[in-house]
Amino acid sequence: MKKTILALALSFGLSTVALPYLGYAEEAPKGGQAPGVELAANARSAILMDADTGTVIYEKNSHDKLPPASITKIMTMLLTMEAIDEGKLKMTDMVRTSEYAASMGGSQIFLEPGEEMTVNEMLKGIAMASGNDASVAMAEKIAGTEQAFVQMMNDKAQELGLKDTHFVNCNGLPAENHYSSAHDIAVISRELLKHSEITKYTGSYQDYLRKDSEKPFWLVNTNKLVRFYTGADGLKTGYTSEAKFCLSATAKNGNLRAIAVVLGEPNTKTRNEEVSKMFDYMFAQYSTHTIFNPGDVMGTVKVNKGNSKELTLKAGQTYSVLTKKNAKAADIRHEMVVPKEIKAPVQQGQVLGKLVVYEGGKVLKEFELKSPEAVGKAGWWKLFKRTTSKLFLVD
Repeated sequence: MKKTILALALSFGLSTVALPYLGYAEEAPKGGQAPGVELAANARSAILMDADTGTVIYEKNSHDKLPPASITKIMTMLLTMEAIDEGKLKMTDMVRTSEYAASMGGSQIFLEPGEEMTVNEMLKGIAMASGNDASVAMAEKIAGTEQAFVQMMNDKAQELGLKDTHFVNCNGLPAENHYSSAHDIAVISRELLKHSEITKYTGSYQDYLRKDSEKPFWLVNTNKLVRFYTGADGLKTGYTSEAKFCLSATAKNGNLRAIAVVLGEPNTKTRNEEVSKMFDYMFAQYSTHTIFNPGDVMGTVKVNKGNSKELTLKAGQTYSVLTKKNAKAADIRHEMVVPKEIKAPVQQGQVLGKLVVYEGGKVLKEFELKSPEAVGKAGWWKLFKRTTSKLFLVD
C-alpha cells in the first residue's frame, strides 16, 4: 500500500512520506493564528473562519454556550433552502400565517392571522427584517408545527457535529435551554452559504413586502455591513437584552469568503467595527491555494472483481487550502492515501481514502476522497474471460 501512495504522489510530481490508511473523519482545520493578534476585543465570544476550507483563523471563547438571539434564524433559513433543493418547497409556494405565528413579538413583519405570502417573500422577511413571525410561519409550512421544526433544527445540528448547540424555538426569542456558540454558528453559516442564492436575500439592503397593496412594508436590512463594507452580503444580526449584540457576517474579496461571528457585543457600532476589522485582517493576510478543480483527474484505483478493472478518481469539488500570503507555493504539497485495491461493488459517494495537504511538514487539511461513480460486481463470465485473456487473448 505504501508503494501505491508513493506512486500516486509521484504521478503528480511530488515527493512524499507514505502514511498508513487509518480511515478519516473531517474536522475544521486550525489556521496559523499569529501570536499577539487580538480581534473582537469587546465581544464575549468570536470566531473568524474561511468559508471555503473551514479553516479557523481566529477564535476567542468560541465554544462558550451563549444565547444566540436572532442568529438562530440562520438554521431556519438553512432548513428552508434544503427543503427547496429537495423539491419539498418552491419559492412560489404560498405560506399561510397561523394565529400563533402572528402572535410573535420582537422583530416582525406584522403578519396577520390568515395572511399568505410566498416562500420568496417570507425569506426576505426573515433575512432582512429578522421577522419572528415569518420564521414561525415558515417552520409551520415545512414541518407542520414549530415544535416539529425545532426537532429538525436539533437533528441538523447533530448531523453537522455541533456540540455547543440546542434550539428551543426557530427565531431566537429568549427561552431556557436555547443556546449555541460562535463556533457552531460559523459552521451553520458555512453550510447555509453552500446555497449561493441565499445571499440574494441576506445581501440586499432594502426591499418591499406587500408592494402593490394599500400597506406596503419597507424592508431595511438589520445588517448595515451589507451597505457599508465592500463585499459583505450577509448573514444575520441578533439582539436580546441577555444575548447583547450579535452578528454572523460574511464578505467576499476575490476568491476568498470570510465568516465572522461575534456574540455579546456592547452595541451595534462596536459590533460592526470589530467584524469589519476581522474581515480586513483575513483579506490582508491570507489567500487560497487550489490543489484540484472540479473534474480534474486525481488518480486511479484498481477494482477487484468489478465491472470495470479501474476507477478513475475525479475531483467532485474544489480542493483548496488557506495559506498566509507570504507562504511559498513550493512548500505546499499533497498526498493521496488510498488502498491499493478496492473490492466491488463500489457505491457512488463511497469513501475510498483521503487527500492530505501539507505546508512543509505541517498538515494543513485533509479531505475525504469519494467514489465519483458506482462500480458493480462483474459476472462469472466476464471474470472467466479476464482470467483466460492472457492465454487466449480474449477480452
